[in-house]
Amino acid sequence: MNTEKPVQSPCVNICYVDDHDICQGCYRSVEEINAWMRLDNDGRRRVLAKVAQREMASPFVNTTNKSA
Repeated sequence: MNTEKPVQSPCVNICYVDDHDICQGCYRSVEEINAWMRLDNDGRRRVLAKVAQREMASPFVNTTNKSA
């Protein structure tokens, strides 16, 4: 029996979908948001990897290390 806890959603309750159907709050596509509850943890991790890439590419994310 698999007792692994479900991977948590990256939703931050800031739902604004851009022209590319990407939510600017959680960086998931509309398709990924709709599929989230049906995905197993491996599928959710794949989505989170895409989310991380989109977030880093976003002009709204500060990627500089201010503590350096």
